[in-house]
Amino acid sequence: MSVNISIRNAVKKYGANTIISDLSIDIRDKEFFTLLGPSGCGKTTLLRMIAGFNTIEGGDFLFDDKRINDMDVSKRNIGMVFQNYAIFPHYTVRQNVEFGLRNRKLPKEEIEALTDEFLGLMKIREFKDRMPERLSGGQQQRVALARALVIKPDLLLMDEPLSNLDAKLRLEMRQVIRDLQRKVGITTIYVTHDQEEAMAISDRIAVMKDGVIQHVGTPPEIYHRPANIFVATFIGRTNLIDAEYSAATGKIRMDSFEFGLDRLNCSTDTPVVLSVRPEDFQMSREESSSPSGGSSGIRGTIADSIFLGLNTHYLVSLPNKQLIEIIHESSMDSMYKAGDSVRLQIRTDKLNVFSKDGKRNLAYAN
Repeated sequence: MSVNISIRNAVKKYGANTIISDLSIDIRDKEFFTLLGPSGCGKTTLLRMIAGFNTIEGGDFLFDDKRINDMDVSKRNIGMVFQNYAIFPHYTVRQNVEFGLRNRKLPKEEIEALTDEFLGLMKIREFKDRMPERLSGGQQQRVALARALVIKPDLLLMDEPLSNLDAKLRLEMRQVIRDLQRKVGITTIYVTHDQEEAMAISDRIAVMKDGVIQHVGTPPEIYHRPANIFVATFIGRTNLIDAEYSAATGKIRMDSFEFGLDRLNCSTDTPVVLSVRPEDFQMSREESSSPSGGSSGIRGTIADSIFLGLNTHYLVSLPNKQLIEIIHESSMDSMYKAGDSVRLQIRTDKLNVFSKDGKRNLAYAN
């Protein structure tokens, strides 16, 4: 149970439209792997190609070393959980969970034992005789998970499984899914457009855009070292600031402020785009920046603020009138109000620097 997935040069077309072209990726045995991206980026299309629901116009799909392009869906030994749960309304909870086992014509005693095991694992044994209409959304999702896993599949595919749940249930169920995946030890491919959800549950994430994988990495790698501006802006929040890099001095300059960055992968003078997360600024009052009133750091003016308890989110206007977002720890002694002059320092160890076109991270090779 559980497999490595290898996809080589995958192509998917609908008529004259190419949705996915030349996509390659490896998914490890027992890994929780998430396809993340905006609507229409091709993530569900790719999932359905793996499942066998979509045709494959090019490339190779392998489970371990076995090519499955032309394998019948029923022989791929896949469990699937859909956005709408797809549990049978005329069956009880137990009958829903038993369904795949009965189709495989297992002995009655084995069906009962496996069904009881997964009813217990999903904590729905007490609902075994209920009809789906008498279950909450979270309970129905647990039934769908139990039904998908009770057949002991080699691969679990999940397509936006939490999108129909309310916010509280989504938080609860994503932890249930993560804990269950670790306990069962099954390769899982999960599709979502929710970046927070992906960051919370994944071993690795593939960020997709327009049928192309932009970056594959662990959640910390993708958040802190994004491959390009699309990934930087799609995962979390960031400020994009235009600047200039001087190869002669090895320094980056924005307005009257400049600083060195010795890890920049660039040998010529060039315009660059800085990506700075809101939490990676250090902010102080203008008068405290230096004894003379301050020339150190970036000048700014508080435009607005939102108090959120532990942290306060500030909008700061730069000299060029650009508004940037800063997250600052809330304190009665260090609250800023609209109109206050401040100085900003950038945590350069967290800084990402992109080429002007946004396609390359010049500070970190991926």
